[in-house]
Amino acid sequence: MRTDYETITLERPLDNVLLVTLDRPHRANAMNTQMGLDLRQVFTDLYVDLEGLRCVVVTGRGEKVFCAGGDLKDRNGMTNEQWQHQHAIYEQMTRHLRDCPVPVIGAINGAAFGGGCEFALSCDFLYAAEHARFALTEITLGIMPGAGGTMNLPHAVGERRAREIIYTGAPFSAADAERWGLVNRVCSAETLMDEVFATATRIATNAPISVRQAKKSMAVSTQVDRHVGYMFELEAYNRMVPTEDRLEGVQAYNEKRKPEFKGR
Repeated sequence: MRTDYETITLERPLDNVLLVTLDRPHRANAMNTQMGLDLRQVFTDLYVDLEGLRCVVVTGRGEKVFCAGGDLKDRNGMTNEQWQHQHAIYEQMTRHLRDCPVPVIGAINGAAFGGGCEFALSCDFLYAAEHARFALTEITLGIMPGAGGTMNLPHAVGERRAREIIYTGAPFSAADAERWGLVNRVCSAETLMDEVFATATRIATNAPISVRQAKKSMAVSTQVDRHVGYMFELEAYNRMVPTEDRLEGVQAYNEKRKPEFKGR
């Protein structure tokens, strides 16, 4: 996997966990074209080869901002064609993020506005610092969410709440985000990453094929009717039956020890 990116930083703080840091603090970690390309490449690489990774954590550089969305200074003066070219890169990046085979946890260390909020919504789930704030501000700029916001937000907070958030463009707190179902846990700024990594470690110790298949099943079952969703779940389930990990899990349980899953 490449590590020489211009706008993001990759680290492996734990053996099976990748930390992706949005790294443009001088521009509030806002997304320019290069960040779109960098993120697209990371998640393309992960789709092809996980290199032993079992979980991904995404956060922003600094203490105040996760991601301010699209870089409006960069976009100022763009032609229609330039704007749409850039957005096409963001569209591909969003698809690759959602298709990441392993869970992606968003560690929201500050403001997540506009496209930054949409990026967070595309993660599997979120932990947020107490001071974090969220908003889908696109309508206040003469556009609308275009990176999955109108699809992902209703799934997270319900349709009527999502309509209010999107139509007003008004920001809301981490506490509200947790109460409405957008955020799984609110943490102090000091403990955010420790709590995220604790959860990432727990995920990484589970059977990796099982986690990947469960993620794939939920991605389908939440988009189709229950009958089709259940049929897909059964197909995903049966993938586990002949694995070594399934045998190890049952054997470890009976031997009263911690299982050692190999992803086979």
